[in-house]
Amino acid sequence: MATVELNLMATGSPTCRSCGAPLTSVLIDLGMTPISNAFVRAEHASYSERFYPLKSFVCDRCWLVQLEDFETPETHFHADYVYFSSFSDSWLAHASSFVEKAVARLGLGPRSRVVEVGSNDGYLLQYFVQRGIPCLGVDPAANCAKAARELRNVPTEVAFFGSKAATRLLELGGTADLIIANNVLAHVPDINDFVAGFKLMLGERGIATFEFPHVLEMIRNVEFDTIYHEHYSYLSLLALEPLFARHGLQVIDVEHLTTHGGSLRLYVAHAGGTKITEAVAQLRKEEVLAGLDRLATYEAFGHRVRQLKRSLLRLLIRLVETGKSVAAYGAPAKGNTLLNYCGIGRDFISFAADRNVHKQGLLLPGTRIPVLAPYEIEQRRPDYVLILPWNLRDEIIAQINQIPNWTGKFIIPVPEPVILDSHGNASHD
Repeated sequence: MATVELNLMATGSPTCRSCGAPLTSVLIDLGMTPISNAFVRAEHASYSERFYPLKSFVCDRCWLVQLEDFETPETHFHADYVYFSSFSDSWLAHASSFVEKAVARLGLGPRSRVVEVGSNDGYLLQYFVQRGIPCLGVDPAANCAKAARELRNVPTEVAFFGSKAATRLLELGGTADLIIANNVLAHVPDINDFVAGFKLMLGERGIATFEFPHVLEMIRNVEFDTIYHEHYSYLSLLALEPLFARHGLQVIDVEHLTTHGGSLRLYVAHAGGTKITEAVAQLRKEEVLAGLDRLATYEAFGHRVRQLKRSLLRLLIRLVETGKSVAAYGAPAKGNTLLNYCGIGRDFISFAADRNVHKQGLLLPGTRIPVLAPYEIEQRRPDYVLILPWNLRDEIIAQINQIPNWTGKFIIPVPEPVILDSHGNASHD
């Protein structure tokens, strides 16, 4: 299959990483920011960081929303990668539910083969292991792969997936009955080569599933903070159908998910071999009715993002000037986009609490806000907690409400800044 590569660094004339068309329409320019997962060690607090333009384009031929390329995937997914999926209880529950559903739907058993691309620390494949179903994880971060093997008994290969890796894995174990890619397609700069790998590895009657945040929900709910350098693309059915067709694959079913502010799960098979459900046509119609095939829809997004920025800053300025203390909960990549774009640093936020021990003791990129363990909220008792992973708000509110005599309130920044009381109800202070 032919591969279309996006080259913005060398030529200054961007082309679509999917179809190769010139990119002339900007979705949103979020200015100069550091890499969102490039946390800073405390002893390097006085050192400078590298900042890169964070500008997203929309292709007016295939409607793929995408970023410029400034760093290689190796920069983002390295041996000290700090994101571990298993630290979120709700995400583990989501993974377990998917495994149960997939086993029943596809009739998977001891003679099946399951492969997950972007398997992280084995958060999902552990549930196949527990059922005695042969599986293999593929992940470029060596430390995550080590955790998967040692803590969850999940066989894991350290590799960036694509046609070359797929050919090697085929020689090792043959085709797969199910290939899973949860929140990984957006992280791939060469998506043509990535999808070509699925075509190679997928069994004749096999199914591949792709989960990703839906760009329609990003636009509807002003989820601009999901834009960061690690995410090369922002996806819709309209953008993906021609990509899959280019490689002899087709979308046969789709599910709407609540994860990450509104996601899709696509079921993909070899073209022409499986009946396509009505849900695919319904989603295509929904995206067209919402205007995902019109530039005006994308152009309006930037105005709403700038409004949100001003509203959040007004709120924080008012709280700080009236003597209130504010901390953040969570240190996700999306939070670093929000903080850097809005200019929210230590003059507003005293610290960020996060359950991930690999982030504790580090400083947030750009803002240099320290990341501490969650018990610091109980110790310091800030008046307000800004929830940066707003997609996990219910889980986080429940955790913090376990603190005895907790009287603080929560700030949810997206889709518009609101204050919630300890019960999760809107507060008007």
